[in-house]
Amino acid sequence: MIKKIFSMMSFVLLVMIVQGMLLASAEAAKVTNIDKIRVTWDSVPNAVMYELVVTNGKSKEQTQIVTTKENIYTTGYELDVSIFNVERNPLYWKVRAMDIHGQPITHFSEPKPLLEAEVNPTRPKTTTQFNKLPYAKLYPVYSWIPVLKATDYDLQVFYDADNNPRTPDTLIETESVSGQTSYDYYDDTAYRQEGSYWWRVRARNSNSQTVTAWSEPDRFRVQHDGAAVAAFGDSITHGGGAVSTPPSDPLYDWETYSKVPIRNLGLSGNTVENMVNRFDDDVLPFHPKILVVFGGINNIRAGDKATQVIVGLNRIKYKCLYHNIIPVFVTVAPINPKVMKAVSNIDVTPGWEREQMLVNSWIKSQRYYVDITGKFTDDRGWLFTTMAVDGLHPDVEGKTIIGTMIGDYLVDNFSDYLEQK
Repeated sequence: MIKKIFSMMSFVLLVMIVQGMLLASAEAAKVTNIDKIRVTWDSVPNAVMYELVVTNGKSKEQTQIVTTKENIYTTGYELDVSIFNVERNPLYWKVRAMDIHGQPITHFSEPKPLLEAEVNPTRPKTTTQFNKLPYAKLYPVYSWIPVLKATDYDLQVFYDADNNPRTPDTLIETESVSGQTSYDYYDDTAYRQEGSYWWRVRARNSNSQTVTAWSEPDRFRVQHDGAAVAAFGDSITHGGGAVSTPPSDPLYDWETYSKVPIRNLGLSGNTVENMVNRFDDDVLPFHPKILVVFGGINNIRAGDKATQVIVGLNRIKYKCLYHNIIPVFVTVAPINPKVMKAVSNIDVTPGWEREQMLVNSWIKSQRYYVDITGKFTDDRGWLFTTMAVDGLHPDVEGKTIIGTMIGDYLVDNFSDYLEQK
């Protein structure tokens, strides 16, 4: 009997040892099949791009550079490590922010073990920060970290009518995004219907084969009421900056820096005529008590006369008054034609300064207005080069100034209407 017990125990022990060996072999197989690693980092204000460096050591004295990746325009990168044998050679990564000329604006981050990053990711990683916005943008911009060896992306948007995970959601939009380095999509659909929405993205290769699963659902919610103030304008209101950062990053939303929560009804590229045409559809459903009107620069830089801009702004004014909305106008900030040409190859019509001055004179004759222009204007009457990498869209400092000034003005003049953050 005792022999049988020992024999049984030996058998069980043998099984456990074999199982352990099999598990170890499986884990080893996992480690030795590392093809790519995704590293991510926080956004650096005013960074146009990033430089990623992988080293074989952590200390400066013993470190050798294994690889360097430059011109990264997102806050993450999928690194091909198939030739590095990372499971046997401990590697480290570090990153620094660069300006438009490829010059560093920060020191390298502290080195981190490469294997502690995301190994063999199977889904794209989204970079939108909808949860940091007080209200969903009327025109969302979706963003993600480019997938290694992807050439195209599928993007879908869904409407969740009942917030019930057991019932199917409604697919309302499907888009295809081309480009190996694509990382964002500007949705020209206005999301006016109340309710919950979510979007996702997946990658394809040059043979149109799917190479990833869908990303995790990224949600945003639209509500009509709750915001006493809305902002109506072009890309300066919509968001984005530093050339490469899309409006999905709250750092580049001036609404972020207002002490009063503001609904974003901006749309990149708008002229005042565009704003007039979409007023009824894009403003009225949200019932704002106050509308911050911030537009005109796209007309002026393209050569439109001040009289044309004023006619448009005046039409917006009377639409507001007809619907019992208080319009608060914001003066037109200057631009920097030299920088715009150098960075974006955009030609600005000569004489824009006079048209800007005339428009601003009209704005300052209105009952409610915020004069931001002086904060942005150099001795020539141009936008300070330090305020906008592209000479047009204010970056973090500029957006902070705009949001702070508008928020303070609203509190000083309309405290009875407002709830502060």
